[in-house]
Amino acid sequence: MKKLQNFELLNENIKNSFRELKERHPERFERRLNLSWSNWGFGMEGLAESAARLEKAGINFIELHGNHYGPDLGYRVEETKKILSEYNLKVGGVCGMFSLDNDLSSVHAFQRQAAIDYLKREIEFTAAMGGDYILVVPGAVGRPQAYDAYEFDRSVESLLIVADLFTKYGVKAAIEPIRSAETSFINTFADAKRYIEAVNHPGVQHINGDLYHMQSEESHIGTAILNAGDHLVNLHLADSTRDALGKGSLDIDTVIMALYLIGFNSEGKYVTPEPLGPGGDPYPAMYGKPDKNKLDSLVLDTASYFRERESVLLES
Repeated sequence: MKKLQNFELLNENIKNSFRELKERHPERFERRLNLSWSNWGFGMEGLAESAARLEKAGINFIELHGNHYGPDLGYRVEETKKILSEYNLKVGGVCGMFSLDNDLSSVHAFQRQAAIDYLKREIEFTAAMGGDYILVVPGAVGRPQAYDAYEFDRSVESLLIVADLFTKYGVKAAIEPIRSAETSFINTFADAKRYIEAVNHPGVQHINGDLYHMQSEESHIGTAILNAGDHLVNLHLADSTRDALGKGSLDIDTVIMALYLIGFNSEGKYVTPEPLGPGGDPYPAMYGKPDKNKLDSLVLDTASYFRERESVLLES
């Protein structure tokens, strides 16, 4: 018999556990994973047009762009509710956006204050929209060089200032590890757990994973998902090329099986495609006007491929 490679052995363990659980507890597979979509990569497109695209693809949830960068900016609650209702969409969560302008770990006090004020607006908005979580990046995306050795401590201190608001509004803070090419710290799930332990607050207990970053930073994606367990509240999806699922070499089957093993097919947990394309800093995408036909294909291809692979695993 051929000797398996190390990653193949881990894949095989997950596959065997998945099959065993399916045989012993078929009731745990009756509900499918909640498929959402992160819309900030759609750029300057109107929300109604984006919502129509998601409905057409059979997607029921949306992760809204956290675009309340100032008191006069961003989605308005009642208008947003009306648009999403028209297209049968519910809010899974809000994608918090953290750049040099609003960096929880910055050496510049005004940038830390901007991050704190930003979170205050986004937490309230997320709650008003019925979202379960808001993504929090401890350091600026697009700044891979460290300021100094105390970024972690400053970030923890900053987040603690608003931590009570997460519990007050019933919104989960989902800490997102980002690959080291884009951020200077908190690059792995283990880093995120250490950060959560340092914050030590009931409102800051969850992780937002991203397959693209995990391919760079985790030794094995499926094992990382299993180790995250109940901490994981949302998982961003993209293929190895950060393109639509099925357009690269990502082993999405192992990802899906690992998610079912931790009971991720439950209320308040989401798989959320965010195929932004390769590059060091994807944030410029939010300011552009992308090709609408390409976006249509991106969404339809990803949703159909994900559901196809999920069905193959559940029905085999």
